[in-house]
Amino acid sequence: MRTSRLLLSVMFGFLVLGLASPVYAQETAAATGGSAVAQWSIITAGFALAIAAFGAALGQGKAIASAAEAIARNPGAAGEIRGALILGLVLIESLVIYVLLISFILFFLFPFGK
Repeated sequence: MRTSRLLLSVMFGFLVLGLASPVYAQETAAATGGSAVAQWSIITAGFALAIAAFGAALGQGKAIASAAEAIARNPGAAGEIRGALILGLVLIESLVIYVLLISFILFFLFPFGK
Protein backbone atom coordinates (compact mmCIF):
# COMPACT_ATOMS: atom_id res chain seq x y z
CA MET A 1 0.00 0.00 0.00
CA ARG A 2 2.74 2.43 0.96
CA THR A 3 4.81 1.58 -2.13
CA SER A 4 1.89 2.14 -4.48
CA ARG A 5 1.12 5.50 -2.86
CA LEU A 6 4.78 6.51 -3.21
CA LEU A 7 4.80 5.40 -6.85
CA LEU A 8 1.63 7.36 -7.59
CA SER A 9 3.03 10.50 -5.95
CA VAL A 10 6.28 10.23 -7.93
CA MET A 11 4.34 9.73 -11.17
CA PHE A 12 2.15 12.73 -10.34
CA GLY A 13 5.26 14.81 -9.68
CA PHE A 14 6.74 13.87 -13.05
CA LEU A 15 3.43 14.70 -14.72
CA VAL A 16 3.35 18.14 -13.11
CA LEU A 17 6.96 18.81 -14.07
CA GLY A 18 6.31 17.61 -17.61
CA LEU A 19 3.30 19.88 -17.99
CA ALA A 20 5.07 22.89 -16.47
CA SER A 21 8.32 22.62 -18.44
CA PRO A 22 7.01 24.12 -21.73
CA VAL A 23 6.25 27.34 -19.84
CA TYR A 24 9.98 28.08 -19.69
CA ALA A 25 10.76 26.93 -23.20
CA GLN A 26 12.04 29.29 -25.84
CA GLU A 27 10.06 29.88 -29.01
CA THR A 28 11.71 27.56 -31.51
CA ALA A 29 10.23 29.01 -34.67
CA ALA A 30 11.11 32.59 -33.79
CA ALA A 31 14.55 31.82 -32.38
CA THR A 32 15.86 29.38 -34.98
CA GLY A 33 13.61 30.03 -37.96
CA GLY A 34 12.35 26.42 -37.87
CA SER A 35 9.44 25.30 -39.97
CA ALA A 36 6.34 23.43 -38.96
CA VAL A 37 7.68 20.29 -40.67
CA ALA A 38 10.80 20.35 -38.47
CA GLN A 39 8.74 20.84 -35.34
CA TRP A 40 6.37 18.00 -36.15
CA SER A 41 9.23 15.69 -37.11
CA ILE A 42 10.75 16.24 -33.65
CA ILE A 43 7.41 15.55 -31.97
CA THR A 44 6.92 12.44 -34.10
CA ALA A 45 10.42 11.19 -33.28
CA GLY A 46 9.70 11.61 -29.58
CA PHE A 47 6.47 9.64 -29.79
CA ALA A 48 8.14 6.93 -31.89
CA LEU A 49 10.88 6.55 -29.29
CA ALA A 50 8.34 6.38 -26.47
CA ILE A 51 6.27 3.73 -28.26
CA ALA A 52 9.38 1.70 -29.13
CA ALA A 53 10.66 1.82 -25.56
CA PHE A 54 7.23 0.81 -24.21
CA GLY A 55 6.95 -2.13 -26.59
CA ALA A 56 10.50 -3.26 -25.89
CA ALA A 57 9.91 -3.10 -22.14
CA LEU A 58 6.81 -5.28 -22.48
CA GLY A 59 8.66 -7.74 -24.70
CA GLN A 60 11.67 -7.93 -22.41
CA GLY A 61 9.47 -8.45 -19.37
CA LYS A 62 7.61 -11.29 -21.05
CA ALA A 63 10.87 -12.87 -22.22
CA ILE A 64 12.45 -12.74 -18.77
CA ALA A 65 9.31 -14.13 -17.14
CA SER A 66 9.16 -17.00 -19.62
CA ALA A 67 12.87 -17.75 -19.21
CA ALA A 68 12.59 -17.76 -15.42
CA GLU A 69 9.63 -20.15 -15.63
CA ALA A 70 11.49 -22.40 -18.06
CA ILE A 71 14.58 -22.51 -15.82
CA ALA A 72 12.36 -23.30 -12.83
CA ARG A 73 10.77 -26.22 -14.72
CA ASN A 74 14.04 -27.57 -16.10
CA PRO A 75 17.14 -26.39 -14.19
CA GLY A 76 19.39 -28.62 -16.29
CA ALA A 77 18.76 -26.51 -19.38
CA ALA A 78 19.50 -23.20 -17.62
CA GLY A 79 22.61 -22.49 -19.69
CA GLU A 80 20.87 -22.89 -23.03
CA ILE A 81 17.83 -20.93 -21.88
CA ARG A 82 20.02 -18.13 -20.54
CA GLY A 83 21.92 -17.90 -23.85
CA ALA A 84 18.72 -17.73 -25.86
CA LEU A 85 17.32 -15.15 -23.42
CA ILE A 86 20.33 -12.87 -23.72
CA LEU A 87 20.28 -13.12 -27.52
CA GLY A 88 16.57 -12.28 -27.57
CA LEU A 89 17.03 -9.33 -25.21
CA VAL A 90 19.84 -7.98 -27.38
CA LEU A 91 17.68 -8.19 -30.49
CA ILE A 92 14.75 -6.48 -28.75
CA GLU A 93 16.99 -3.70 -27.47
CA SER A 94 18.57 -3.21 -30.91
CA LEU A 95 15.16 -2.27 -32.32
CA VAL A 96 14.90 0.53 -29.75
CA ILE A 97 18.41 1.68 -30.65
CA TYR A 98 17.37 1.87 -34.32
CA VAL A 99 14.43 4.09 -33.37
CA LEU A 100 16.77 6.21 -31.24
CA LEU A 101 19.10 6.62 -34.22
CA ILE A 102 16.21 7.70 -36.45
CA SER A 103 15.07 10.12 -33.74
CA PHE A 104 18.54 11.66 -33.55
CA ILE A 105 18.55 12.06 -37.32
CA LEU A 106 15.20 13.86 -37.14
CA PHE A 107 16.37 16.00 -34.21
CA PHE A 108 19.67 17.21 -35.64
CA LEU A 109 19.13 17.27 -39.40
CA PHE A 110 16.71 19.64 -41.06
CA PRO A 111 14.06 17.44 -42.68
CA PHE A 112 13.14 18.21 -46.27
CA GLY A 113 15.52 21.15 -46.40
CA LYS A 114 19.07 22.42 -46.12
